[in-house]
Amino acid sequence: MEGLLFQATIYLAAAVIAVPLAARLGLGSVLGYLAAGLIIGPALGLVGTETQDLQHFAEFGVVMMLFLIGLELDPRTLWDLRHRLFGLGVGQILVTIAVIAIGAILLGQPVLSAIAIGMIFALSSTAIVLQTLSEKGLMRTQGGRSAFSVLLAQDIAVIPLLILMPLLAVAPPPSINPDGSVSRPISPAVGGQEADHHDAALSLVAGLPGWQATLVTLAAVALVILAGIYLANPLFRYIHTTRLREMYTALALLIVIGIAFLMMLVGLSPALGTFLAGVVLATSEFRHELESDIEPFKGLLLGLFFITVGAGIDLGAVFAAPLTLIGLTLAMMLAKGVVLYILGRLFQLKGRDQWLFTLGLAQAGEFGFVLISFSAQQQVLPPVLGQTLLLVTALSMLLTPLFFIVYDRLKHRMDVDEDAPDHDEVDPEGPIIIAGVGRFGQTVNRMVQMSGFRTTVLDHDLATIQLMRKFGYQGYFGDPTRPEVLRAAGLAEAGILVVTLDNRDAATRLVAYARRERPDLHIVARARDRFHVYALYRAGANDVVRELFDSSLRAARYVLENLGLSEFEAHQLERTYFDYDRAAVRDLAQVWKPGVPVERNPDYMARAKAHNAELEAALLAHFDEHDKDAGT
Repeated sequence: MEGLLFQATIYLAAAVIAVPLAARLGLGSVLGYLAAGLIIGPALGLVGTETQDLQHFAEFGVVMMLFLIGLELDPRTLWDLRHRLFGLGVGQILVTIAVIAIGAILLGQPVLSAIAIGMIFALSSTAIVLQTLSEKGLMRTQGGRSAFSVLLAQDIAVIPLLILMPLLAVAPPPSINPDGSVSRPISPAVGGQEADHHDAALSLVAGLPGWQATLVTLAAVALVILAGIYLANPLFRYIHTTRLREMYTALALLIVIGIAFLMMLVGLSPALGTFLAGVVLATSEFRHELESDIEPFKGLLLGLFFITVGAGIDLGAVFAAPLTLIGLTLAMMLAKGVVLYILGRLFQLKGRDQWLFTLGLAQAGEFGFVLISFSAQQQVLPPVLGQTLLLVTALSMLLTPLFFIVYDRLKHRMDVDEDAPDHDEVDPEGPIIIAGVGRFGQTVNRMVQMSGFRTTVLDHDLATIQLMRKFGYQGYFGDPTRPEVLRAAGLAEAGILVVTLDNRDAATRLVAYARRERPDLHIVARARDRFHVYALYRAGANDVVRELFDSSLRAARYVLENLGLSEFEAHQLERTYFDYDRAAVRDLAQVWKPGVPVERNPDYMARAKAHNAELEAALLAHFDEHDKDAGT
């Protein structure tokens, strides 16, 4: 018991220390987890390098992650991904196997072993890539969706790859017994492995003819779909009657674990089964409840998985032949990257999306560990080669967060004209351009249009534009930060530009460009926070609206009214606060320094304190007038 608590303490302490540090340095949580594993494992020896059992447990985080991703995708969205899933995904697997196999043959490997190596390295890391895409907000980009489609295809392909792997085994030569008879060893693919009897006993399809096994598998998938449609909501309503918060969590875990176990029984990937269940439940009224219950477990298990990958790297073996292992790792990632780049081009990926797709999937993945272990059991690869492949796989996963950092550097240097998809032909409809039509821009657009004015709406989210059109509002698909899109929307003749983009950097960049092109244009911009207000004023915006500022003032006014002030008095105080704050923000924008913490900017701190004192005095003056009026 003490040993278990010690190990848990080490893993949690390593994560708590390393991950926030990596995040503050802009390296991402995945690299923090991997570094923590390297430190507590091979570097300090606080945990053993034999982490396979713990890693299998931690891999359940991947299962939960795919379930959560499924919850974000309704069946219609999944159907839209079908071409990338079967075209891009299957193409990547087959071409990568061929290219890696040819490279292995050139390095002296037998043909069958080379094919096995290609199968191992064709798979990428679902855990690292999807976690990083989610952290960086890249899942909804063209590159992110393409990467997700390929990863999903790879997860589906694991089962057929496991089935094909024993066919590549080289049978050992027969031996002659003392009595002169010939003895042929039993192939693990056929039988004789004690280690597998438990799994075989659990499997519902073990020993069944092919058509019966297929029927059982299809029945299990149908059961998951039907249960998601007809049983999930009644179960949640039943749990809701208990009024116990922990019962929601218990039911959420039961759904994920139960489906994963059922998929294992019929020989399918647990991750694939839970993803399918997530898609079915994407339209459920309890979807958000499921997300909030599963998210903490997913995060912890994924973090534990990344730590075990780092802890499992044998630094002694790496230092024994560093150039060879690093060379093999980079050669594998280069070959795979070339394949991804060419396929991305064929499937019309451009600019940032092309590089995100290429750099994001160039590594080997966690399922590679499974294939390497299985290939060794099936005598496909010799043990020494298997150890080398394990190290190459782990090193490629360790390098992946660095590849995402390279992508971040590349995307900032790319010309904006190259990194967005094709856009609609825009027909300018009025003197007002609204860039971005999310939850903020929709309200602006509806009020302006209902007041009798025509607007030209631009947004880079095609689904949002299509939904607008269904409700009778005209909008155009296109990235508003692209100069040619703005010109087509009538920037030269427009009177007002409203910038409501979610991405703060894109919004600031758009305001600066519009101001350079049209010094006389009136620009209204939405800001995420106070510092974004400063950036937008510096870029040339005329009016800047902080996202929550007006609603916060209204809430404060309600508080004042319930404290005894009249509606007029509360409104006057609200107006005073608004006017003083707006003047203060414009003044502070002149001394604000991007990238410098305000507490280290003495000019900013002095002016901020002065403005606070002025505002407080102005508000107190209103209260004094209220008291005088009450006295008379």
